[in-house]
Parts: sequence; structure tokens; C-alpha cells
Amino acid sequence: MDSELSGLPRRRRDDRATGRLRKGMYILPSLFTTANIAAGYYAILQVTHATAQDFSHFDNAAIAIGFAVLFDGLDGRIARMTKTSSDFGKELDSLADVITFGVAPAMLAWMWGFRQLPVFLGSSELTGKMAQLGAIASFLFLMAGASRLARFNITSNPQPSNPGRPGKKYFVGMPIPAGAGVIAAVVHFSGGDPIASLWSCITWMLITVATAYLMVSTWRFYSFKDIDFRSRQPFRLIILFALFFAGIWFFSRQLLFVLALTYMASGVIWRLQWLFRRRSDPPPPAPTYKEASQPS
Repeated sequence: MDSELSGLPRRRRDDRATGRLRKGMYILPSLFTTANIAAGYYAILQVTHATAQDFSHFDNAAIAIGFAVLFDGLDGRIARMTKTSSDFGKELDSLADVITFGVAPAMLAWMWGFRQLPVFLGSSELTGKMAQLGAIASFLFLMAGASRLARFNITSNPQPSNPGRPGKKYFVGMPIPAGAGVIAAVVHFSGGDPIASLWSCITWMLITVATAYLMVSTWRFYSFKDIDFRSRQPFRLIILFALFFAGIWFFSRQLLFVLALTYMASGVIWRLQWLFRRRSDPPPPAPTYKEASQPS
């Protein structure tokens, strides 16, 4: 190959090298998307191997989904920074999200929260009914996530029902990686130990259904897309990210649990704040802004 290039004029050699580098840059975001799919597949395998006695597999599945959230954020960020976004990459990313943030957390939610239930109050019938209701709740989560992705793909500039500050980018509805993150964070917080009480089972069912509703809602959720990593003073961001990763390293269960539920609650709080403000003040003209360019 080098001998072939040596016989060409310098300009043509440079053009070929630049084109080859450009093709490599297009592959880079897809590699992170592939890692996203691999993490989702690994999470599904771990869920199928987990039992009430060997529940560490549930925790492994939750950790895999957490890594997938990281990979999903990186592929979109890299594609935008390198200007290598493509229709193929967007479609692959959507399909990956259905597997990793739809199927995998839905299976995890059911197997961890409902499939391993002990007999409640001496009634196997009650336990069976809770497992059936849990299967329905998990399916609602899966359908809500898929519907959220479909709405994102066909809508060019969706507007949230409770507008926020102009100039900031928001998701319309909670993104599916955040929904999967809620499921994974709760399971990871428990260390994978399955639910064993009736009230915990009911609470888990409500959390799963609420997460599903927030994904298909039109409420705004902050996207963090306005964070500029190429700013002239990135020192503060470096310090914050260092503290963040150090916190995850030493206190991953507590920190991720708090972050996931806080982000989930932020959409509800903003919605309630907007409702109360609308009742007391005349409605201002709705600002126009774009939803974040990636569903992650």
C-alpha cells in the first residue's frame, strides 16, 4: 500500500490519507454504539442466570446498564465533536437503545422485583398476582421506552408542555437511558438482593410505572448538552468530573441511586413549578428551542 502511494503526487497522497482518516472517524461513534449493545446483551445474560440464592448477577446486570449509559452518551458526543453524524449511526443508536435501555432493564425490573418473590402472607395466589402485575408494569416500561424513541425519531422540533429557559436544551420526556438508569441504580443500591416484602414490591411497581409515564410525557428534562468541553477554562469541569468519578468509584451505590432519583424527580418538580406559576402569572409567549440532538 505504501509503495502504491509513493508513486502518486503528494496532493493525491494527502487526499487519500485524509479520506482514510475521515472514514475511520465515522467508525468511531459506531464502536461506542456497539459497546452499548454488548453491555445490554451482557445484562440480559446476567439476568437470566440470577436466582434468589445467587443474586450477584442482578448487580452485574445493573452495572452493565450503567456502563451502557456512559457509552451511549459518548457516541453522540463524539459524533457531534468530530462532525461524523450519519443516518446509519442514528438508526443503529435507536436500535441499540431499544435493546439495552428497553429490553434489558424491563427484564431486570421483573426478575429482580417480582420473579423471585417469596410467598406473601402464606398465600401463593397473592404472590402469583403480584408477579403478573409486575410483568405488566415491566412491559409498560419497555413500550414507553420504545414509544419515546419512535416519537423522537419522527419529530423534528418537539416542544415541552412546560417551557423552560430559552437557550438551554431540554429533552421532551425523560430519555430512555435515564429511565433505564433509574431501574439499574435501584437494583445496584440493593446489591442485587431481590425484593422480599409485599410493600417493597408495591413500591417497586409504582416506580417502574412512574418511570414509564415520565418517558412518554411531554415534560422537560435537562439534557446537559450545553456543557462545552472545549471552553477556554475547562479546569472547573475537570475538577468536577474527577470528583464525580471518585465518588462513583468509592460510593457508586449511594451516589448513582441519589443521582438517578434526583434526575427523575427534577422533571416532576419543574412540571409542578410551571403549573403553580401559570396559575399565578399570565402565560408568557412560549420560547422556541430545539430538543437535544440525541435521545441519550
